[in-house]
Amino acid sequence: MAPTELHPKAGATLLPLARATIARELGRPQNADESAPWLQAPGACFVTLTQQGELRGCIGSLEAHRALLADVRANALAAAFRDPRFAPLAAHELDRTEIEISLLSPMQALSFGSEAEALAQLRPGIDGLVFEFGARRSTFLPQVWEQLPEVQDFMAQLKRKAGLPTSFWHGEVRLQRYTVAKWKESELRLANTA
Repeated sequence: MAPTELHPKAGATLLPLARATIARELGRPQNADESAPWLQAPGACFVTLTQQGELRGCIGSLEAHRALLADVRANALAAAFRDPRFAPLAAHELDRTEIEISLLSPMQALSFGSEAEALAQLRPGIDGLVFEFGARRSTFLPQVWEQLPEVQDFMAQLKRKAGLPTSFWHGEVRLQRYTVAKWKESELRLANTA
């Protein structure tokens, strides 16, 4: 499902769903509305957890391979309890953890003859990017442009995330871009108080 196909207030459904899924796993049952028909359509999302602006977990799907409802649930649990960069989320952390959901558009393969040509096609602040070379694969959501606004730095760190040197380039590198619709709990709270 393309992000633009969703109602603009979809975050008011998706964010409580992710929070309730994590809370239930921590033994703090919460309910969330799961009745929206569009939750049954295929969707790919990332669930990002932060605490005081610092990353606390981020896991997602690059391609829609299950219903969005199932994808949000699975990625919320994975971000909270199975991100290898962090210890599993503890119950006492939940109240100070902010959730963000990014719903991905379908992938678009880029065509290029050199790294310079690839970099020239990137749209800072808009594109998420998947980098692939052989068995190595990495991605940055469009939100990463906030920390890495220069295309050269963005690409270098994406290569590093894939376990390659930042100066690496090869003719068999594959790149795909995507966009996201995103919702953050703090922004939802502000919108509800406005």
